[in-house]
Amino acid sequence: MPSPVQQIADLIRRSDHFLVAAHANPDGDAIGSSIALGYILAAMGKEFCLYNPSGIPSQYDWLPLPGPIHTNLSGAEGNWIFVLDCGAANRVGDELHKILGSRPVANIDHHLGNPNFGQFNWVDDSYAAVCAMIAELADELGVPLTGHLGEAIYLGIATDTGFFTFDNTDPRIMELGARLIRLGLKPGEINAKIRNQWTVNRFRLWGESFATTEMFFDGKVAVAYVTIGMMERTDTTSADTEEIVNFLRRMRGTRIAALLRELPDGTYKFSLRSTGADNVQAVAALFGGGGHRNASGGTIADDILSTKMRLVQALGEGLQLV
Repeated sequence: MPSPVQQIADLIRRSDHFLVAAHANPDGDAIGSSIALGYILAAMGKEFCLYNPSGIPSQYDWLPLPGPIHTNLSGAEGNWIFVLDCGAANRVGDELHKILGSRPVANIDHHLGNPNFGQFNWVDDSYAAVCAMIAELADELGVPLTGHLGEAIYLGIATDTGFFTFDNTDPRIMELGARLIRLGLKPGEINAKIRNQWTVNRFRLWGESFATTEMFFDGKVAVAYVTIGMMERTDTTSADTEEIVNFLRRMRGTRIAALLRELPDGTYKFSLRSTGADNVQAVAALFGGGGHRNASGGTIADDILSTKMRLVQALGEGLQLV
């Protein structure tokens, strides 16, 4: 029986007119995998459209694109829909979610708990990044991982491994990084493009957020938050909150870091990070969220104080910190 990557490659060979999507409010892996798949489809001579309801985050606007990224479906439809890096179908945004049942879907993902919502499902949580899966697909189709395709792949594997510092950094992902360098990627240049994109407003937002930090369970858990008011005051967006949670984890003795970010409807999105055996995905699942063992998230509909204490209690009980 063909492997999942062989099935997806065969689908691309025999079909045409693809819509390539990833989760809304995309991170580096979602954007990188979408762009990389676009370059692969272009190399195969296929018609395709790239779609994300949030567009491309400003910190990644330096990325060369194989085609425009549409923020609505008008003129951006396809016979097949590729959904990348989505642990649940509704993460693609309301507009696309409404039509997912109207045409076949190829679901490529690495999140725990993905319900296999596609007609083709290549879901494997052993991969550090979906971009690593797309690299394997490129190999299956004979498309070299060079140039802009290689840069897009690197963006996803670097950001989803914390630049090769998280526990998901395994020999396979390090070997892929080394291979990209052998094929011409310059790590100093690409890392500077990825990381040196901050504004002074982002620094100000981070300062306000860090000032909210509280420690629980003798310093084992660190929690901070970002409100809409803070973002308005500093003229920033939700994209500027990316990575705050990872910096919280840098405090000595902290095992779990949590960031709460207020959404426009008054609910709070939480992001959890841990190291080693602390399974924050199981805690996120208690609130209908998901993700990975050491990096997960979800949403809680409550005020900031109640949200914080509900999450702290769940972490304490779920990870036996009390």
